[in-house]
Amino acid sequence: MATSGNKLADTDEKIFIGKGEETAWLTLALANRHGLVTGATGTGKTVSLQVMAEGFARAGVPVFAADIKGDLSGISEVGEAKDFIVKRAKEMGLDFQPDQFSTVFWDVFGEQGHPVRATVTEMGPLLLSRMLDLNDVQEGVLNVAFRVADENGLTLIDMKDLRALLDAIAPNGGKKAADDEEDPLAPIRKAAQSYGNVSKATVGTIQRQLLVLENQGGTKFFGEPALTLKDFMKTDRDGRGMVNILVADKLMQSPRLYATFLLWMLSELFEELPEAGDLPKPKLVFFFDEAHLLFNDAPKALMDKIEQVVRLIRSKGVGVYFVTQNPIDVPDKVLAQLGNRVQHALRAFTPRDQKAVAAAAQTFRPNPKLDTARVIMELAKGEALVSFLEGGGTPSMVERVMVRPPSARIGPITPEERKAIMDASPVKGKYDTAVDAESAYEIIQKRIAGTAAPADGEGGGGLLGQIGSIAATIFGTNVKRGRLSTGQVIARNVTRSVTDKVIGGVVADLGKSVGGSIGGSIGRSLVRGALGGLLRR
Repeated sequence: MATSGNKLADTDEKIFIGKGEETAWLTLALANRHGLVTGATGTGKTVSLQVMAEGFARAGVPVFAADIKGDLSGISEVGEAKDFIVKRAKEMGLDFQPDQFSTVFWDVFGEQGHPVRATVTEMGPLLLSRMLDLNDVQEGVLNVAFRVADENGLTLIDMKDLRALLDAIAPNGGKKAADDEEDPLAPIRKAAQSYGNVSKATVGTIQRQLLVLENQGGTKFFGEPALTLKDFMKTDRDGRGMVNILVADKLMQSPRLYATFLLWMLSELFEELPEAGDLPKPKLVFFFDEAHLLFNDAPKALMDKIEQVVRLIRSKGVGVYFVTQNPIDVPDKVLAQLGNRVQHALRAFTPRDQKAVAAAAQTFRPNPKLDTARVIMELAKGEALVSFLEGGGTPSMVERVMVRPPSARIGPITPEERKAIMDASPVKGKYDTAVDAESAYEIIQKRIAGTAAPADGEGGGGLLGQIGSIAATIFGTNVKRGRLSTGQVIARNVTRSVTDKVIGGVVADLGKSVGGSIGGSIGRSLVRGALGGLLRR
């Protein structure tokens, strides 16, 4: 770790985290190599997270953090020069200067922050299966549903779209009609059965799991306007990074929804951001609190995806910091990617706790002056063992430090303060009102009523389906959904800009011809439906 004879403060190249016998600096150029903040409840993890978030914001790096207990919200208000805070700062050679940071609050339920929404198409069958806790057979049927939706111009935006589609692909339980044309959904059912046996019982099980998700508030998550991730990556008028806080106290009551949502965000960032290489500082830093929920009972396919995203998103300029109680909560393959470590106290009351202490000690580069395993159990509140990457990306020797006090308020804000911040938010009005555009549910209902043309093979869905079929043929989007191979990822990145320009022109012309909200609806449906196989996996 580097030391400095100057007054301790953040610089353009590094963030001051704390001080012991040596000074702990987090180098911005290496901050996208990810990190881990661990420690038992009440040992100071949230304060460490706030100190790091403040440092990134000062350096002009946007931050996204999940706030489980509401304590992190204080970063939006001016800190108080309380005696113990001023004393700790002076002991470190730091002049305490109260500060506050531009903050945007987000909330999946739209109660304590701006609503966060995604479309069903954007979520994709793999993550949706994880959210619904489906088995392999049920996940297979869900993949069939997405494939049929792509081929028939059925845009999946909200839960009622997915329900309508599942009803449409389920076998007709009644007597077989003399003429299949009497069933307006016969082409859709036939298309679904062509990919394998889709049983009514399996569809019914998925529908029941959807009900469970709806009862947990999942209905509010799926819809439009869908979140634009670039809204997370902004700076304020002073050039500081915006701090985006996901209010997660209520969301934590649905841990699978919480974990899947944050994984979806990581996946979207990975897919949308261009390669950036090694930058002087990250484009965005992502703090994932209660990280163990991401890995609990995750199937191998999902674990492979998590590992891939964590390993490769570094090159997109995004740093991911997991916050959890024990290092053993994080799988070894992911743990190996986390170069910057902050370890608060652990208690060894049980055999599992003792294993966690030993594992935590072994993950640090040894320091001859410290018995790491013993010190982990002796750390006081606010103290931590730290090891940050330095030089060519090698971990520094572990050091025992006192974490610096945050400059902003420590603890939650009041409802009145939160309302004032939301009223002045740069995204106020953009996401606050839900929009119900024409999508799969409306299209299917029209077909049942006989007011819309039925699907015609892969080019179904009327005008939208025909345009989607042409686009799918040109750009190869009518392929089976699933995890992309390396070649497919490269191909998609190359064709993305071409696709956006060409299809964007078609949509613009079509929108002008049709006009109004209908034209906009067609544009959204085309890009998110017909091109879903390419742009949204």
